[in-house]
Amino acid sequence: MRLKIDIFVSQNSIMSTGMFLALILIGVIAGAISGILGIGGGIIMVPAMVYLLGFTQQQSVATSLAIMLPPVSIFAVVNYYKAGFVDVKAALIIMCAFMVGSYISSKIAVGLPEHVVKKCFAVLLFAVGVKMMFFDK
Repeated sequence: MRLKIDIFVSQNSIMSTGMFLALILIGVIAGAISGILGIGGGIIMVPAMVYLLGFTQQQSVATSLAIMLPPVSIFAVVNYYKAGFVDVKAALIIMCAFMVGSYISSKIAVGLPEHVVKKCFAVLLFAVGVKMMFFDK
């Protein structure tokens, strides 16, 4: 007998215990890495949801964005702020620009085939990795 947790994922489906625990694990790992490196959504959660949970690329991106709606990293931000590392003005400017950019790009992304979105994501990760590995100051 398989246990079910009463969390509604979509219209009439109930999430399995395994799915619930996998989501918790992804969240904890992404949160820990985010607190240390300032990353999480795209680099950790999106691939984890695609390859471990079978989400489509668009579902993973949308779910990752939905996670950022509440102030999920507020405790990490407070620690960095207390240590003098947060540039509040820069953060506010980037936040506003991020809102505009994410709105416009989401309008485009929802109409693209999944394989195109996945390839764009892979190219970005590869390019950033090469830059950090070989061309960092």
